[in-house]
Amino acid sequence: MDIGLSITNSSGFQVSEFILMGFPGIHEWQHWLSMPLVLLYLLALGANLFIIITIQHEPILHEPMYHLLGILAVVDIGLATTIMPKILAIFWFDAKPISLPECFAQIYAIHSFMCMESGIFLCMAVDRYMAICYPLQYPSIVTEAFVIKATLSMVLRNGLLTIPVPVLAAQRHYCSRNEIDHCLFSNLGVTSLACDDITINRFYQLALVWVVVGSDMGLVFASYSLIIRSVLRLNSAKAISKALNTCSSHLILILFFYTAIIVVSVTHLAGRRAPFIPVLLNVLHIVIPPAINPMVYALRTQELRVGFQKLFGLGEHVSRK
Repeated sequence: MDIGLSITNSSGFQVSEFILMGFPGIHEWQHWLSMPLVLLYLLALGANLFIIITIQHEPILHEPMYHLLGILAVVDIGLATTIMPKILAIFWFDAKPISLPECFAQIYAIHSFMCMESGIFLCMAVDRYMAICYPLQYPSIVTEAFVIKATLSMVLRNGLLTIPVPVLAAQRHYCSRNEIDHCLFSNLGVTSLACDDITINRFYQLALVWVVVGSDMGLVFASYSLIIRSVLRLNSAKAISKALNTCSSHLILILFFYTAIIVVSVTHLAGRRAPFIPVLLNVLHIVIPPAINPMVYALRTQELRVGFQKLFGLGEHVSRK
């Protein structure tokens, strides 16, 4: 009998804790994966902290676009921190058991941060749309107040809409096995262990993805379609290049984010033959974007590069150039 099962009545058992087994099929040597994962996590923490500090330190970066980037950095840190400490604890200390409240709290945090990241990408797309398509009205519309209102609306939207996910999961009756072949708690991965009907859990999960992430993705690509149409109407090749360069970083990250979601969803559906692959992709989808987002902006945004150089004491060298 698995540990973490307690007798509740004569008809069966009630799970009191879950056990995260880690990567399926490679339990014996999965600890070797801790090194690349911890490097990715440290890179995500360090790079995003540098983004936040640089934006706060440099007055030239006190603009809505960079404020949104700073908020994205905070979300990325939260998303990576939601899963990585527990994964490393499993690999290094064999800390596999976790209580039900902690499990449902992680489910809520993962869903909230993922939806928040999608919402911030939407705000960035709107920002670039206004900057390129309506440059004269942009300074009066996209202000710091706009950023604050947009951020608060995303926090409320995602915080409220994701509450039913762990609540519905907590209402299920878990009376059989409590071992999960995964490194983190996914809503459907946990509820699949329930002994009662989980139709409402599956329905709400699907509805949440379509309503939040699906609508964000549709609006993002609609915004960039309008941006591209507006840019192609310009007569100057130099103007076209400059306009596209202002939103290229956003577009790269947005394409990676939504493409990764689609790939993870497809591999999850086809993961019965090779369960290790969707689990690994699920973990990487959460930890890789926080690690690469700052690097993409640092490489493609001149103002941010200058801010980094000044922060590291290279300001005199930059000014001489």
